[in-house]
Amino acid sequence: MSQDKEINVKVPSVLAAAASLVVPGLGQALARQIRRGFLILLSFITMTAILHSLAADLGRRAGVGWPALVRAFERRPAFMVMASLILLALWLLGIYDAYRCAKDKKKPSTGIFALILIGFFIQGWQISEIDLVKMVKQAPEALPPLSRIMWPWDAAFERDTEVLDAKAMILAGEGEAPVRETVAEGQPYIMSEPNFGELSQRDKNNQMVPGTRIKVSGSGFEPNRETEIWWEDPIGNEFRPRENGQYLILTTDSQGSFEFEMTMPYQLTPPSAKGPFYHTLEARQITPVGPLKASEALLQTIDRMVETIFMGMMATVFGIIFSIPISFLAARNIMAGSKVTMFFYYLTRTILNIVRSIEPLIWALIAVVWVGLGPFAGIVALTLHTIAALGKLYSEAIEGIDQGPIEAIQATGASRLQTIMFAVIPQMISPFISFSIYRWDINVRMSTVIGMVGGGGIGFLLVQYIRLLDYRSAGIAVWFIAVTVAILDYVSAEIRNKLM
Repeated sequence: MSQDKEINVKVPSVLAAAASLVVPGLGQALARQIRRGFLILLSFITMTAILHSLAADLGRRAGVGWPALVRAFERRPAFMVMASLILLALWLLGIYDAYRCAKDKKKPSTGIFALILIGFFIQGWQISEIDLVKMVKQAPEALPPLSRIMWPWDAAFERDTEVLDAKAMILAGEGEAPVRETVAEGQPYIMSEPNFGELSQRDKNNQMVPGTRIKVSGSGFEPNRETEIWWEDPIGNEFRPRENGQYLILTTDSQGSFEFEMTMPYQLTPPSAKGPFYHTLEARQITPVGPLKASEALLQTIDRMVETIFMGMMATVFGIIFSIPISFLAARNIMAGSKVTMFFYYLTRTILNIVRSIEPLIWALIAVVWVGLGPFAGIVALTLHTIAALGKLYSEAIEGIDQGPIEAIQATGASRLQTIMFAVIPQMISPFISFSIYRWDINVRMSTVIGMVGGGGIGFLLVQYIRLLDYRSAGIAVWFIAVTVAILDYVSAEIRNKLM
């Protein structure tokens, strides 16, 4: 009885409020709302630490302490004011909440936790560097590559090409200017005036210093046709020069001639290189000939998509083979016979939880170091995660089976192995099939991602296209991923309906 009286002793509401005035959450703890007080204290400390870290980062150039704080308010006034007000409101509301907890002795409102969520949302907005204005302003720049990804089929098929070109030598730096070549009548010809000059360079502030301005003329090309301009450095590296951010593409006149001006482009020259340096200016007219055929991007995408599907299939098969015996070790109703079996139960569960908590992408990075780049690394990564995931699902399904058949089999004097064979496994066939098909679907989806870290499959090809800014080829890969996943989703659903 005395113990009950001690538990029901009321803490003065003023004292609880005063305690939360000193330490947020302490008043709630004194009012027997220990979990509530702990969450408030932890949230207050976390929000304070995050705000301090963000303020220090925003004002790091101004120093530390008060100058950094002032600089942070100058750079992000809206965020700093809102975050500070939320923190102050949390402190004051925590005092009132402690007063209510001690006075009413019932669960108070959840308004203080809504305030905590708002505070973390505001800080998360700053940490995530969300900039809606920038997103809207730069939307026009994103539309061209997005349109290529959404409709990439111009790059899916191609024709053989015939190239009509002409070249001109240009001296960059000191040396003897190249001799102009004489070309037979009717042959394509290109000439630069002057045919020597300085390349564009970067100064000490990394600002571009334009090179020599040259006037280029050409003749003998097909009339009224687009002509691409290319530049080749002394060691054979080719690229397309730009003017005002655009590639140089011009159209010949009715006589097959053209004329334009350009700046000699930027080209990094090693300090140890010795001149003279002769570059090549080239004009090309490319004419498609012959029937349409699958492009290299399309063929590679199909090849990698097939590889991706089989990666998911192999990982699922290996995962099922290893996870079935492991699932029985992770089922409490099967392992509850003795302390030894329970030790293996807890050990198996712990290992499965650890392996499952690590994403397949991380396992793929480890597997690449282990077995090297390629689909085998992806299969290893997916298999490890599949074993852990299916082991957990299978074991929970085993723990949920009907105990009646198990007790009936055990009543006949059957051993543990016989009990599993004739009472457990027959009940597990249906959920095992369902979980296995579902995991196969997941593995195919994941195999499109782990290739981005070298785990093989179409993901590896996709990331290469994106790095090369080849958005049409990347769009082909994206379309194949979407269509393949949709088809496999339909197929897995049909298999599930047939077997279940």
